[in-house]
Amino acid sequence: MKFLVFLGTVRDSAPPKPARLGVRVTEAVLECLNSQYADHEIELVDALDYPTEPVFKPHFAYPRSKAPSALNQLAEKIESADGFVMVSPEYNHSMSPALANLLNHFGSSLFSYKPSAIVTYSAGQWGGMRAAVAMRTFLSELGCLPVSAMIHVPKAQEIFTGDGSVQAQEDQDSWFEYFGRTFNQLIWWAQAAKEYRAQVDPHNLVRDFKTDPSERNAP
Repeated sequence: MKFLVFLGTVRDSAPPKPARLGVRVTEAVLECLNSQYADHEIELVDALDYPTEPVFKPHFAYPRSKAPSALNQLAEKIESADGFVMVSPEYNHSMSPALANLLNHFGSSLFSYKPSAIVTYSAGQWGGMRAAVAMRTFLSELGCLPVSAMIHVPKAQEIFTGDGSVQAQEDQDSWFEYFGRTFNQLIWWAQAAKEYRAQVDPHNLVRDFKTDPSERNAP
């Protein structure tokens, strides 16, 4: 199966400088996935690679042939993926605006009926857990329901180095075992959803709205 790992931070103004703290956590996530779940295809999607335009215009608002190529390519990756890992810091008890902005460029039909996993981190003691609670609602509305197990990394700068390896005083096996609880759930649900999507097309069953949100309304 194919999984996309979204790195949802673009800010480098917080410690440790100069690297983004989220890079450390994401590199550790990628190392765990690539080493422990080698049968699957893992790809990183970095919000920093998708600069925000002055006026927000989502991918689905463009005529089919007029959308920016970067958005077209990412839309294709999202549609072909079987699940998602969302990595976010916590800003004001909520998820990263950069991650929300990037995900908001795409219609929920691309994400729907596939699971997601939430990974949050912080430089402080809470590990972004309040952002994770907010992310549950956001990801559920996109249709990629998050699995129940979540990953929280408090004081991430003391846990991982710049390349994602653990600091000398930390135990990588213990951290990867902790990550594995979430990733095992993600892969179980992704496999189940993939097999059932092959039997029943959920978009035909539920009838996604095509022209106006009112198509979802009660009579």
